[in-house]
Parts: sequence; C-alpha cells; structure tokens
Amino acid sequence: MIEQGLPLALRPLEVRDAEVIAGWAADPEFCRAADWTPGLSFVERRRFHQRLIESPPPGLIRLGATHAGGHLVGYVDLHGDQPDRRDLGFVVGERGNWGRGLGRLAGAAGLDYGFGELALDEVWAEAADANQRSVRILRRLGLRETGRGVESMFLGQPTYYRQFAITAEDWGRVRRQ
Repeated sequence: MIEQGLPLALRPLEVRDAEVIAGWAADPEFCRAADWTPGLSFVERRRFHQRLIESPPPGLIRLGATHAGGHLVGYVDLHGDQPDRRDLGFVVGERGNWGRGLGRLAGAAGLDYGFGELALDEVWAEAADANQRSVRILRRLGLRETGRGVESMFLGQPTYYRQFAITAEDWGRVRRQ
C-alpha cells in the first residue's frame, strides 16, 4: 500500500531550483549516497543543474518533487527513448528528509506520471544491492525483480545492480490496494 499521509507533488523544474539542488551537495554523506562527483564547488554544481534544467539531454524528463507547501525535496527522472518504456530514478535531497517516506512517494508519483501522462506500458528501475533503502522502496511500489545488472560500488562497497520493472496494469492494481 502506498503511504498517503505525506502529500508530495511533481512539477517541472525551474532555473531557481538549481540552487536548491546544488545546496544538497553541502552534505558529503548525501553526495556519497547519491553518487555525485565529490569536490565540486557550489557554483559548479549550480551551473551543472541549471544546464540540465534549461537543456536536458534527449530522453530525460526530470521533475521536481515538492512537499509541504511547495518545498523542493527531491526530483524524479523518467529516462529513455522508447515510446512505451522508461527508466525511473529519484533522489531525495537533504538527509533530514530521509526515512520519512518521501522516496516511496516520489517513486509513486513518478510511476503515476509515467503511466498517466506519458501512457507508458512499462517502467523499469535499478538499485544497487547494497542500497537496501532503494531496493525496499522499489519492492514496496510493486516492481518485480527482473535480473542482475552490472557490478558497481555503493558507499565504497562492491555491489551490483538489481533490475526491476512494473507494467501499467500491475501499477493500477498496486494503486487500488
């Protein structure tokens, strides 16, 4: 069942959001968990995110995840060039927001957008096996494990990616529960 207690909405990112997103990188632990390049200045990060907002690469839809009166708490990505299938990703900024259900709500909002607005047939996602929070979120959202991906590192620990997928039909059943 999807937690309904915390409202979360998706909206197009605005240039001013680049400053908020860049600010999340002030926390080295956040950078490690999000696998962001260490050592970049605030200005470099702001410019990077501003460029992504103004001119996203082909196939990337990145939406801001807002909570509590429009406060930007993360973002959701739907990425890919297939007309009926995309890759779901999400980030919750500021560690103080972790563990509050916002990741699951962001993932659910991304699935709603993908199946509703984009009329996708399937959404897939990957999570490092060592990132058990992300694995749990994907499972709670109803995604089924479909395979093993490439070897990777998470927080300095060798791991591998676990691959998941969900169809529009299955998501409809999850939402009705």
